[in-house]
Amino acid sequence: PDDCFVRQTNTCFQYGYEYLGNSGRLVITPLTDRCYITLTTALHLHRGGSPKGPAGTGKTETVKDLGKALGDYVIVVNCSEGLDYKSMGRMFAGLAQTGAWGCFDEFNRINIEVLSVVAQQILSILSALSIASQASNPMEKTRFMFDGRMLQLVWSCGIFITMNPGYAGRTELPDNLKSMFRPIAMVVPDSSMIAEITLFAEGFGSTKLLAKKVFTLYNLTVQQLSKQDHYDFGLRALVSVLRYAGRKKRTNPTMPDEEVLLLSLNDMNLAKLTSVDLPLFKGIMADLFPGVETPTSDYTTIKNAVESACQAMNIRMIPFLLNKVIQLYETKSSRHSVMLVGKTLSGKSTTWRVLQRIHNELNKVGDPGFERVQDYPLNPKSLSLGELYGEFNLATNEWTDGVLSSLMRQTCV
Repeated sequence: PDDCFVRQTNTCFQYGYEYLGNSGRLVITPLTDRCYITLTTALHLHRGGSPKGPAGTGKTETVKDLGKALGDYVIVVNCSEGLDYKSMGRMFAGLAQTGAWGCFDEFNRINIEVLSVVAQQILSILSALSIASQASNPMEKTRFMFDGRMLQLVWSCGIFITMNPGYAGRTELPDNLKSMFRPIAMVVPDSSMIAEITLFAEGFGSTKLLAKKVFTLYNLTVQQLSKQDHYDFGLRALVSVLRYAGRKKRTNPTMPDEEVLLLSLNDMNLAKLTSVDLPLFKGIMADLFPGVETPTSDYTTIKNAVESACQAMNIRMIPFLLNKVIQLYETKSSRHSVMLVGKTLSGKSTTWRVLQRIHNELNKVGDPGFERVQDYPLNPKSLSLGELYGEFNLATNEWTDGVLSSLMRQTCV
């Protein structure tokens, strides 16, 4: 029968036909290409792949994108010191029987005594894959022994691990585990090229010049601004700014490209800067975008709503509070989650409570841009990890929800 095969260098894979939806693609750079070649060769030799490097360099995303190109389902597992060999064994058994790929993020956070057992579990799967490839029809399911029971092996399964070496609380992998994975160093991503292609995909013109400006801005902020725990001017932040700029461009198609980019950079960065760093950032922006006026958005509806909310809550409305509520509103519109950082009594809780009231009041009068908001205050420092996120009971083989996971279940379902 007609079938689709994917080839790279001396490797050949049957397409997996896993429907993954119409999602975006990764920007292909020379580093991505090198990573793909190493990963496909590792799969061909019945080994795992191990991209390693600092956070935000594209390790997990590259594995996920390669899986999409080959039509395979990729399951990402965020590893922690709480994982035991039984949990890992169940995951590996599932991957082997479904033919999916497993990408184990920050694999070196798992305890060393667990890793020694995990090495044997991975070895039994990779050995079975090697034997299956020598069969007359390697596409057929093969039975193999795993943790004392016979399992059906689907040939397309793959195991990948990503690591952040040098971070606190990380374990050095045992040699027998290292030998099963092909390492790929992903230290410095091609940020300038990624910025240029992302801008082009979002519909901007003169992308080379604009990408150079954004790349230079983020480089200078790292060098010149103070070091704060909540600052992030890496690749993740850069790509999210460009995606946000694309959304702004689609809502304001007549606005010049430089103005759209300037507005987006301000929206995504000003809120997180300290009072000392704010003038420095504005100075860098003025140097990179000379003569470009920052367009102002119309916040009349929110300003009026803040006034009435403050009156109802017996709070004095000052310009600082109004500014922070608007910044929180903009940040919440562009990000999934938001962190409010500041000293005690600096207005963090007041800011989100005012915005919550605005959402509820404007939702009542039928404003389409505002949803009703329900809050669930939580004190994570008073709970253990198991109480907060939930834990697996090894005796009963049952999962028990934590406070956060049960709240998420209530609100999301």
